[in-house]
Amino acid sequence: MLTIIDKYILKRYLATFSVMLLMFIPIGIIIDVSEKINFMLENKIPFVEIAIYYYNFTVYFANSLFPIFLFLSIIWFTSKLANNTEIIAILSSGISFTRFLRPYIIGASMVSVFVLLMGFFVVPAASEGFNNFRYTYLRTGGKEAMRGDDTDVYRQISDTEFIYVNSFNTLSKTAFNFSLEKFDKEKLIYKISASRIKWNPKSKTYTMYDYTKRTVGVNGDKIEKLAEKEARFSFDLEDLAPVVYIAETLSLNKLINFIDKEKKRGSSNINVYLVVLYKKFSVPVSAFILTIIAVSVSSMKRRGGMGMNLAIGIALAFAFVFFDKIFGVLAEKSSIPAMLAVWLPNMAFGILAIYLLRNAKR
Repeated sequence: MLTIIDKYILKRYLATFSVMLLMFIPIGIIIDVSEKINFMLENKIPFVEIAIYYYNFTVYFANSLFPIFLFLSIIWFTSKLANNTEIIAILSSGISFTRFLRPYIIGASMVSVFVLLMGFFVVPAASEGFNNFRYTYLRTGGKEAMRGDDTDVYRQISDTEFIYVNSFNTLSKTAFNFSLEKFDKEKLIYKISASRIKWNPKSKTYTMYDYTKRTVGVNGDKIEKLAEKEARFSFDLEDLAPVVYIAETLSLNKLINFIDKEKKRGSSNINVYLVVLYKKFSVPVSAFILTIIAVSVSSMKRRGGMGMNLAIGIALAFAFVFFDKIFGVLAEKSSIPAMLAVWLPNMAFGILAIYLLRNAKR
């Protein structure tokens, strides 16, 4: 059962967080419009597409900066409670500091579940729309950069098959200098090569040009040559060079299946995809850690008033986001395990939360 004090604090928790979002999101939109208005006018982008983009921008922006918004909102209203001596009155009535934290933990639970569900189902679609718009209209050479490195692509498509293409053209659905090798353990069974291979969307087949197939035999190799040959393969041509932000656009189940498929193919971007997966769970957990830190820092009445609490809060919030980004990049670009890199900021700030909580109880 929630007491009157619990309901009062929980209401302030959720209301302040909501107001913080409603304050900063329009500011973010205004800054984004001022930076990109020239590109939008030059490209004559339809208003409907711009409106959809800013809906996706709102979701993407709120999800990215959620820890800062949550932290600052708790610092703000808890500092007001402290300055009005409401916290002193609550604790003087015999309520322990741990009991005082209960409505904050309930609020963090509600926010965490909301962020978790958003990350599973809503954010991926918003991320796809947001990034597609940016790469299509707002970046010079964006459509080419969207696919990242699409030259010298080498991939494992099954336990026994490997493919290679020298380059890949997204618009024409064509790959050049194609080869497919099939092995039985370490023994080559056959190799297919073609100067180019084109995807046929209607028939779901591939057309290979200057086709050659060499089948390795005991008494000699068998060679088959054709100017043109149509065939079916177990891979999608676009899988050769997926968009650089593909993991951000997939719901939870699709992302897990995609990662499993990429692992079998020997993708070099596995850590990038794993970082996205683990952050879907680590970001909601950070709500609890940041809540405890914020309450511990701002529950004491300081000589500098709310300004001092806000200064400390802003420094800690940006430190958390900084370390979160740094370790995410390290996981993507180095040999650090993705799970460790994603959860390390939560672990470090979790220890800080315990330390601050103990001092606040005293």
